[in-house]
Amino acid sequence: MTSNLNGKVAVITGAARNMGRAFAVALAQQGCDIVVHFNSEASRGDAEVTAEQVQQAGSKALLVKGDLSRPNAIRSLFAEAHNTFGHIDIVINNAGKILKRPIADCSEADYNQLFNINCKAAFFVMQEAARYLADDGRIINMGTSLLAAFTGNYSLYAGSKAALEHFTRALAKEIGSRGITVNTVCPGPIDTPFLHGEEDEQTLAHLRAASAANRLGQVEDIVPLISYLASAESQWTTGQTLFVNGGFVTR
Repeated sequence: MTSNLNGKVAVITGAARNMGRAFAVALAQQGCDIVVHFNSEASRGDAEVTAEQVQQAGSKALLVKGDLSRPNAIRSLFAEAHNTFGHIDIVINNAGKILKRPIADCSEADYNQLFNINCKAAFFVMQEAARYLADDGRIINMGTSLLAAFTGNYSLYAGSKAALEHFTRALAKEIGSRGITVNTVCPGPIDTPFLHGEEDEQTLAHLRAASAANRLGQVEDIVPLISYLASAESQWTTGQTLFVNGGFVTR
């Protein structure tokens, strides 16, 4: 790619750690200022580390706390970002919650928690992005390769992420005339605490064997696609669900 992101502003939800932090730092290294969203005081310390790394890359960082299960918090996030920087160019819809549990054992509280973050919050983040994004902006939603997998025990996680495909296609059509692209990226199993909290060594071995390279994905495997989708070169890529998983599943 030949372009950079100098002068751009990105809002990244769930940017305190894992992929969110990696995306924030990668875009900052390309000249983008970053709005580092985090969920609660428990993750403030991690979010501050993300902000420090963004600043070390030479970009500005704004920390914003908010419970995205409440649309008012999402509206406040975007308003604060816009008031601070004057414009928003990129939104990475990254915040998420995972649960591995058979359907027979899922409670109503489990259902509400996952759908509130993975589905409801994602929808209202996209809504505010549509309202605030500058022309030629970028919306990148984070899904999951489980959308193409034949597996059990992840029904609430995969089901709550499945709606992103439809939200993506609809919004891409609705605001495409403004040069804004909307895409969903679906990583496979990534070697982070997000995954390890739900798996044991036996199931991790199975997930490694399912990839073409016999390993789990690394955060660094996902970053190049995010950088591309955030760039001007991605202008002809929109409304897509993009699987990046080392051959874990295909569709």
